[in-house]
Amino acid sequence: MYVKDHMVAKPQCIIADTVVSKALDIMAQNNFHRLPVVDEGGRLIGLITEGLVSEASGAKSTSLSMYELNYLLSRTKVGDIMVTDVKTIGPDALVEEAATKMRSEEISVLPVVDADNKVIGIITENDIFDAFIVLLGYRQAGTRFVIHISKDAPGILRDIADIFSKEGISLSTLSVYTTVRGIEIVILAKADCAEFEDKLKAAGWDVTDVRRQSGN
Repeated sequence: MYVKDHMVAKPQCIIADTVVSKALDIMAQNNFHRLPVVDEGGRLIGLITEGLVSEASGAKSTSLSMYELNYLLSRTKVGDIMVTDVKTIGPDALVEEAATKMRSEEISVLPVVDADNKVIGIITENDIFDAFIVLLGYRQAGTRFVIHISKDAPGILRDIADIFSKEGISLSTLSVYTTVRGIEIVILAKADCAEFEDKLKAAGWDVTDVRRQSGN
């Protein structure tokens, strides 16, 4: 799973001379919470967020009137308060790498830049969540089978897949992850719940969960 397949391409960007009030208007109109700041060539030079604006203006603690606060924001340029040390990622990086970087840096967004540092996309924690949902096939209709494996061994996935293949059933998604209990194999297939649960158990597999999902 690559960043380029899950990022928001061609995001709205602003230049450093944009006044803060204008940046806030753009965020409000488009339901954004942050905006990349670029130079005339589209290269990333900073990032502005709602939180930065609030901190810079003292909106939560200021004694200024709304009129005075709006006047201040209309005179302050984005370049005066933006973050310049912006963490970025490339379009061919793995989504897992983006998620790891966000966690380690304690941030919720990464501008996606090309080799010339031009902004070509943006990926947020919500995009990571969506990628996770896609990976597990939660929005697809079918039956979800969870098989517990106490010990890994070569050929396990092939043997399980063969049970479906012999019945002409294709697998929509297949995921493997490790828990404190062992290995869990999660399969989504357009198959009858009871029938394939019985087939898997008859073949000696420990089926721990079976449920239908309608998809959405």
